[in-house]
Amino acid sequence: MESGTAPSYRGYRFPPEVIGHAVWLYHRFPLSYREVEELLLERGIVVSYETVRAWCAAFGPAYAAQLRRRQPRPGDTWHLDEVFIKVNGKMRYLWRAVDQDGNVLDVLVQDRRDTAAARRFFRKLLKDLEYVPRVIVTDKLRSYGAAHREVMPSVEHRSSTYVNNRAENSHQPTRQRERAMKGFRSSGAARRFLAAFSRISGHFRPRRHLITASDYRTEMTERFRIWRTVTGALTTA
Repeated sequence: MESGTAPSYRGYRFPPEVIGHAVWLYHRFPLSYREVEELLLERGIVVSYETVRAWCAAFGPAYAAQLRRRQPRPGDTWHLDEVFIKVNGKMRYLWRAVDQDGNVLDVLVQDRRDTAAARRFFRKLLKDLEYVPRVIVTDKLRSYGAAHREVMPSVEHRSSTYVNNRAENSHQPTRQRERAMKGFRSSGAARRFLAAFSRISGHFRPRRHLITASDYRTEMTERFRIWRTVTGALTTA
């Protein structure tokens, strides 16, 4: 097993298996903190929903960062899209990029969807991934074209209402979470949660319609093994 991959649990009363399981439940399924508390209670684990909230805030981003480091290099075709989300009762824009296999590359919450916002998202993508794609695919929003010409002019840009289903479909799990959470309290909270959620939820969502049931079970078994390594559960088994 790789060393130094799990976060520190010093000062926490519960073992990594319990904390990791709680964080997995909250990010993988459209559950509230109280519902996670109830599921843990059914297993004989007595914690408050506030404790679950603290675990998710402390360990969700750390687990997501470990998963990101283990992710293979993304494909060379990036699909970009933006949707409304509700933040403190106001509408904001969630920008998301995925590759041709549906793997989430990055997300960003912004107040606008103008050229400056598109430019900011492009630069964030390039900074974090440190290379450029062969093709980017977007909808007809003109801001993409202007930002593309300025930030990555050498990359082919395809713009169509119908070719960007990959990015649009990737918003569906976020919509489920947004409804369960009844919106987000702040842009910062939305950004932090969605960055962790996209990585953790996506890790447990292989493209099941493209593989057999047997291959799906094999793939999920491996993904759960990686999750136990990331959370440190394997080191205490």
